[in-house]
Amino acid sequence: MISPKKYAKPARIIPKGYKTANEFFDFVFNDKDMIWMGQNTNHLHDENQIMDSMIQSIKKRDYNKYPPPEGFPELKELILKDLGLQNEFEILITAGGTESLYLCTNDILSPENNTITCDPGYLIIDNFASRFGDHVKSVPIYNAECGYKLTPELVRENMDNNTKLVSLIDPLNPLGSSYTKAELKDFADIANDNDIYLLHDITYRDFARDHQLMAKFAPEHTVTVYSFSKIYGMAGMRIGSVIGVPDVIKSIKAIVINDLGTNVVSQRGAIAALKSKKEWLSRIKNTTRSNQDIIKKAVDKVEGAFIPVFPSEGNMLAIDLNNTGVSPLEISEYLLDRKVFTREGSYTSKLFGHRYLRVSFSIPPEHVEYFVEIFLKGMKVLMGSK
Repeated sequence: MISPKKYAKPARIIPKGYKTANEFFDFVFNDKDMIWMGQNTNHLHDENQIMDSMIQSIKKRDYNKYPPPEGFPELKELILKDLGLQNEFEILITAGGTESLYLCTNDILSPENNTITCDPGYLIIDNFASRFGDHVKSVPIYNAECGYKLTPELVRENMDNNTKLVSLIDPLNPLGSSYTKAELKDFADIANDNDIYLLHDITYRDFARDHQLMAKFAPEHTVTVYSFSKIYGMAGMRIGSVIGVPDVIKSIKAIVINDLGTNVVSQRGAIAALKSKKEWLSRIKNTTRSNQDIIKKAVDKVEGAFIPVFPSEGNMLAIDLNNTGVSPLEISEYLLDRKVFTREGSYTSKLFGHRYLRVSFSIPPEHVEYFVEIFLKGMKVLMGSK
């Protein structure tokens, strides 16, 4: 019998009534009436060029052929142009941001290396880093003193001679905190002075008001992870990329598993998404910002509840319920029974998951209005039962 390898595991809680996480997600995925606020996905795109290009790709039966193994050159050029990183950088197209994270941790880390992440954060990075390195230091950042993010000061306090990788999720899932230019310059000094790599996950970049790229401050020590899952509304298509200087990308190419290329249809959609971005980006950003204002007004009505980071620079935020007497699991199950899918904090934090409910808001405004109505009713009922 094969013994399962022991890696860091996300602190997930399976909702009552389901035997496995897969069974639960199959249920919510197939419920057409479910309001999707649990995975930060974007449901604000109309029928547009993105959809049309993928339909045309299928009609042409592009899927009969393997695509170029590193991605269509046109797509690679468009991504670099979108980021303003065209000259000294190279890019590899991947099957989503998560695959990019796996490749980066695998390539950068050696068995003696340590990684610095943060809690709350995207726990899959801890999982990957624990596979290829020696130790993962998950720094607690759920406090106003550090701005609810991993700061340069915290990195200096927690690094050692074996630290090789620092994870910067920017904006941060689940809180929506982001970095200033001055902070990124400070991180660049740390990386350059100590030969440390910065893993800059910019999955939620396009929702932010003023986002800066780490690669522009420490190009030789930065790997940038790019995803089409969120602002482009293509989560189910599984497409992303990793960007770095030529030597880094060359090294990553040597360990790819998916050497026959990434989904043809998703790449066609990604090309159309980048070409049409100016036509829909402002509308989606304005809607998400208005939606989080609606949520904030509702949370302010609940005694003891608050939003740690507002406004969020992403398309999600956390609602702290610790002083209400209602657990995130209780309200998430109440909402789920009424066709609203959210996530309790344990999905993104081992230390603070008992405090907050994470909700995403890149959905139609009427769905947000329904959410706040049910949220307020649920909190009243559950607080009254204590």
